Amino acid sequence: MKRVVLFVGGVGGAKLALGMYRVLPPDALTIVVNTGDDFWHYGLRVCPDTDTVLYTLAGRVDPVNGWGIAGDTTVTLDALRALGETPWFNIKDRDIATHLLRTEMLRRGHTLTQIAAHLAQAQGVTCRVLPMSDQFVETRVQTREHGWLDFQEYFVRHRCQPTVLDVRYEGAEQAAVTPQVAQALHTADLIVFAPSNPWLSIMPMLHVPGMRAAIAQSAAPSIAVTPIVEGRAIKGPAAKMMAEMGYEVSYASVARFYADFVRVFVYDKRDPLRELDAPRLVALDTIMTDEASKVRLAREVLALSEMV
Repeated sequence: MKRVVLFVGGVGGAKLALGMYRVLPPDALTIVVNTGDDFWHYGLRVCPDTDTVLYTLAGRVDPVNGWGIAGDTTVTLDALRALGETPWFNIKDRDIATHLLRTEMLRRGHTLTQIAAHLAQAQGVTCRVLPMSDQFVETRVQTREHGWLDFQEYFVRHRCQPTVLDVRYEGAEQAAVTPQVAQALHTADLIVFAPSNPWLSIMPMLHVPGMRAAIAQSAAPSIAVTPIVEGRAIKGPAAKMMAEMGYEVSYASVARFYADFVRVFVYDKRDPLRELDAPRLVALDTIMTDEASKVRLAREVLALSEMV
């Protein structure tokens, strides 16, 4: 069985991660997760993308939102409001336990990689889920209305409404690819980029020094899946951001984003074929509405490795 490294960020990425998890043996799948969304909140280190992947693979994720824990409660949030706070980030009670443990383990000197492994084991997740780096990298968004915002302020507090002018990845220059990620890429038979926002989920990972080189030096072919279908983002602000930053809102723009390091780009069959120099384009049904469609897409993407 092929050894697959899957780069993931956001809910769309977590959907394909679940498909791959159902199809591949646990020791054949390594999921590298964006940590640019991570931030401090009420003294706790919150890692939204890591937790979304873990909750999804563990069968605990809220099926309506695609993030958080199904059936979670709001006792702590309600208590904060009673104390005069106006919490804008919707961390519920069982989710808070994850952030409490992560923060305490950080205080004890554990790395993000070690913490993710512990949380995976505790929730019965048997494949490797690796943070992109053990150093903190925080995505910031420049907006016309509010200047520079932390990503979660833009995404949650302001509900993606401000106009995006630019994006930067603070701390990326001081970060490093972990030995675990480097080894996974070195031994991979296939590298896949999930249908995640290129600028908010994939670019933070590519900004970690050494990540692009590790991908380029891998002998594994690489495939990316579009997050844009018929000019719209399936989930999140990708289409809105692309328009505001001057990109054509189409899968072609995302394919060009990947052109330097991806051999095959999967676009959705609902879109017409475009003439592009690179990468090679393949049409699939990329919409994942249930577990069966996630598994189907995972199998189809894996089958493309025979073409490259």
